[in-house]
Order: sequence, then C-alpha cells, then structure tokens
Amino acid sequence: MSSNDPLLQPFAIKHLQLRNRVVSTSHEPAYTDQGMPRQRYRLYHEEKAKGGVALTMIGGSSIVAPDSPPAFGNLEMYRDEIVPWLRELSDGVHQHGSAVMCQLTHLGWRGSNFHADWLPLVWPGHGREPTHRSFTKKAEDWDLARIIQHYADAAERCKAGGLDGIELEAYGHLMDSFWLPANQRDDGWGGSLEGRMHFSLEVLRAIRRVVGSEFIVGIRMVVEDDMPGGLGREEGLAIAQTLVDHGIDFISVIKGRIDNDVGIAKVIPGMGTPAGPHLELAGAVRRAVSVPVMQAARISDVATARHALREGLVDLVGLTRPQIADPHLIAKVLAGHEERIRPCVGASYCMDQIYISGQAHCLHNPAIGRESKLPHEITPSGGPVRKVLIVGAGPAGLEAARVSAERGHQVTVIEANSQAGGQVRLASVPLRRRELIGVVDWRVSECERLGVQFRYNCYAGKEEVLALSPDVVIIATGGLPNTEVLEYGNEWVVSTWDILAGDVKPAESALVFDYNGGHQALTAAEFMLDHCRKLEIVTPERMLGPDIGGLNTPPYLKAFAEHGVQQTLSHQLTGVRRENGRLVATLRNRYADITSERVVDQVVVEHGILPLDDLYFELKALSRNRGELDHQAFIDIRPQLLGEGGPGFQLFRIGDAVNSRDIHAAIYDGMRLSMAL
Repeated sequence: MSSNDPLLQPFAIKHLQLRNRVVSTSHEPAYTDQGMPRQRYRLYHEEKAKGGVALTMIGGSSIVAPDSPPAFGNLEMYRDEIVPWLRELSDGVHQHGSAVMCQLTHLGWRGSNFHADWLPLVWPGHGREPTHRSFTKKAEDWDLARIIQHYADAAERCKAGGLDGIELEAYGHLMDSFWLPANQRDDGWGGSLEGRMHFSLEVLRAIRRVVGSEFIVGIRMVVEDDMPGGLGREEGLAIAQTLVDHGIDFISVIKGRIDNDVGIAKVIPGMGTPAGPHLELAGAVRRAVSVPVMQAARISDVATARHALREGLVDLVGLTRPQIADPHLIAKVLAGHEERIRPCVGASYCMDQIYISGQAHCLHNPAIGRESKLPHEITPSGGPVRKVLIVGAGPAGLEAARVSAERGHQVTVIEANSQAGGQVRLASVPLRRRELIGVVDWRVSECERLGVQFRYNCYAGKEEVLALSPDVVIIATGGLPNTEVLEYGNEWVVSTWDILAGDVKPAESALVFDYNGGHQALTAAEFMLDHCRKLEIVTPERMLGPDIGGLNTPPYLKAFAEHGVQQTLSHQLTGVRRENGRLVATLRNRYADITSERVVDQVVVEHGILPLDDLYFELKALSRNRGELDHQAFIDIRPQLLGEGGPGFQLFRIGDAVNSRDIHAAIYDGMRLSMAL
C-alpha cells in the first residue's frame, strides 16, 4: 500500500532528493530567542523530521533588514550571529532524513514604526496596513538598493548555515506590493508589469550572485489576491512564469492577501470552511510553469492531500497545521496507523496564540513547542503499575486517562453524562464549529485502544471512589456556568450552556452579555441568529472577543453584520428585572456614570465557570497529600512526592475543576500531571 500511496512517493527539487511529497510550509511559531533559532526552535523542527516530513520550512517571514522589525517573533536574518544557530538546526533536521529551508522577506508595511530600532517602514508609496497600523515612507532608490543587498546577504547566511534552500515570501509583504496594479511609480519601479517586477527580479539576481545557480531558491507568492483592482490571475501567472524564467526553482501558491483580519482568514482558512479551497488555483499554476508547485491552505488531512497529488494539482503538499497537531503524521501513515493521527480541527489556535500569548500552541497537542519537556510519543514509566481513577471525561480527564494508560497504568474514568466531551461537546454544537469534537473523539479512541475503562451515566461520590481502592485520584469534573454576576435579577438570566445544550430555546428578542471575552458568548450568539429577530451583544470590553484571535473573529463578525446584531461595547450589565411579562436589563457605561435600559425577552450571561469541586473537597482529608500539588514538580514534569509512602491515595484536580480556563490549558494540565506518574 505504501508503494502506491502518492504521499509517500519520492520527489526531487533540482538536485535535492525528498523522501516523500509532504512539506511543512513556512510559518513562524514565535519560538525564537532574541531573534535566533535556538534549542526550542530546533527541537520543534527536529520532531517533524523524526515524524517523517520530507521538507520542513523554518522562519516564516524571516526578516532581512533592520527596517523590517519583527512583528511576531521573526528570525532576524540580517545578523551574522544567526549562522551557527542555522547550522545546528539544519544538522539536527538532516540527521533524521528531512530537508530544511528558510523563508526570507522584507515585511514592508507589516510591522511597527515604534519597535526595535524605530526605523520608518517602507512601501512603494505612502500607505498603512490595517492590521499593524503603521504609516509608511515611500521607498527611495537607495532604500531599494540597500534592501536588495540585504536579501542577498540573508540568502548567503542561509547557505552558510547548511540549509538546503530558501523561499522568498511575496504575499502581503514588500516584494509583492510592487506587483500590484496600484503601484504606478514612474521611476522604473512601477507602472507597467515589467516595471512592477523590477524589484523582485533585482532581488533574485542579487541572491543568485552570492549563492550560485545550484542553491535552491523558491518563492511563496500570491498568484491571485481576490480583491477588486488587485492582482488578477492572468497577471499572477505571468509573474510566476517570469520568475521561473529568471531562476526560481519552486512555487508555493497563495490566494488572497493578509493585510487585514478578513483577508488572512481567507488565506489561512479554519474550521467550517471547505477543504483545499485554493487547490484549483494551484493546479492552474502547475500547468503554467515548469517547476514544482506546492500548496497548503486548509489541507487538513491525508485524504485531501492524496487528492491534491492524484489529481495533479500540486507536486508537493503542505500539511503544516496538521503536523503541528501531529508531527508524526507521516510516520503513522508509513506504519499503517493512519487512524491514530491526531486530527487538526482547524481551530487556528496555533496562529491566534502568537498574538495573544506570544507563541504558537496547538489547541490539543500541548507537546508542540515544549519538546524539551514533553514527548510526542509517550513511553511506559517502567515503575510500578498504579490504579488511576479519573472523575470526568472532558478534555482534561481524557488526556490524563490517555497519558496515564500510555505510561502503563490501570485507568478507570467515571463520567456522569452518557458520553465524553464536557464543554468541548457544547462548543462543537454549532455546525461551523463541529470539527472541535475531534479533540474528544481522538482521545476516546486512543483510550479504548489502551484499555481504559469508561463508566458513563455514573455519578462518583466518596463511596464510589473508595470502593475502587485507587492509588491516584484525578478530579477533572470541570465546572458549571457562573451567572451570579449581577447586582440584582440573577434569577432571570440563562447561561450560554443553556442555549447551546438546547435546554433553553433562544427568544425572539435577546441580549447576550459577554463578561468572558472568549469564544463562549460569541458562539452562543451566532447559534441564536436563526431564532432571534433582534439580538444585542453587550460587553464591558473595548472590543468584541478580545481573547479571540484575528483568524477566528471574522466569521463571527460577518454573521453578526449579516443579521444586524447590535454590538454595545464598554457597558456592564448591572441588573435584570421582570416587568409586564418581559425583562428589563440595566446597563452602565464603564467610562461614564451613565445608565441605560433594554427591554428584551431573554438575557444570556457568559462569565466563565465555577469549579465543580465538591467531590475534591470531600476526598481532600482522606488523601495522603491532602490534594496538594507541588507546583515546581508539576512545571518540571517530575513525580509528585507529597505524601509519598503514606496510606491511601494521592488526590489532584485539573482543568476547569481548578478554575475557568480553555481547552489547551485543560489538556496541558492532564498531560503534565500524568506524564510524571
């Protein structure tokens, strides 16, 4: 089967022999250390090499010049000290059989005038990117000459660092900004298509002068930007062909632009969108040029990847986010264990977290970016087998069960509901977000393979726990919605859980009060749109969903705009009263002591959850560690020794049974506690 699998066929880019057709395309996880790809960066890419990827691209948007300041942890390729770090990384990837390249760019307007060296951003003209909001200087001839040389110097550093090639980035950055029809400079750097290509061809010539003709130089480029008056397909294909004529060795195809949230959400589409939406364009590029073509957008599983290859739409397929979810994806295909691949659920948590927390995290693979502490393949502990009892089958409990079983322990999970999932099952109720259930389904499948015993429809009390004589008890019971947030009238409100679970039907006129800032309230509000005639979302924040990143916000805002949802910012819901058969909600402006009222049929409140911790406190005095967690051991993934050797069981609680957090935090809790058992 492997010999006929299109994913596993070898392929060559010039002299470079690749062991299969799968690529991790360029992206920046923000794992840099002072602009350098040190240990964390190296281990992240080495793991993909161990997992069988043919080619891993490092340094998404690696910057070539000081006036292209880092916007999200970019590699600083204009510094000579990066070369030995590149050499260490390339040696590490090569020893596992994979090739490695780096993406180079000048960000142009995609940065800040008020960061790093405080140099003015340059652009073909005066402009301002909506996302980063800095105004630009119109690049002069000496700016362009300097930047062209910076590109060449950065390419030379990549070659000296042992990389197999480089990739130029040209979508939403300086290089492709010159291609746009709006660039009507009259100094030879704009106007006609020939003038608009002048800058990129000069960059390519300068690079070739220093790296030679054999070193691989590719490009990730916008071929069609899908914007009125923008770059159309005909011109995009002409640009691609011209670049190939001047020495480009491969093309990674992009459709769309990334200078605002709406654009980037289309370039990098997430859950609820069609699979492989840009593959048709990739096929058109492949038919038009004589070099290898790759594409990565929303290719989330091996079935879609095989389709792209079998239909001749690409030569190489980018499974980038899927290999963040599971860097051993190809190894599992090779081993005939495709069903064990941890699925990418399209949550875009990986990218949104770069801007929210400063680094990429996978929604449900906590080992990504933490390879120095957490393994991707869990091995048995080698110690005594323990009886581990887990109460609660939400994401925290399921992960604790999976990891404990992989460590060789005897695991039982007690769940009060009829099926596993907890809050993830609620979050996946709306059709657009149903892929989230993959977080649960994968873990249940793994637990069943490992022999974990599940007891559903079972309420665990003290007697049920003690009857099982466990060595370790992990409370993962989650929590219940906290709606007690008003000065008066709490009895008149319902929770987002009530709405999503179907326990309460959305009313014709409703107010949703978001006192959380995450997905919960906006998911419920979007779900209510088909039922509500009039809907208002109120938040004390200065914006909707401040804890939702730019890739996830656009679908909500699109739906709210289409349905005329009123958005009221900077207001606190202070109380609700019943009057004439309806509800009167009182709002107070956070910045001025001004109150107003709304008359509605329903008020929905989202303010996180309160831990469901009764069982934990009931068992606390009976446990040998009295529920105490050694924080440093927890951080270091070392055994919890508090109460070790005493009678009875150790007791811990994880996830939302501790406090209201998110899916990743719950799973991370479950993994690092259980890894030390």
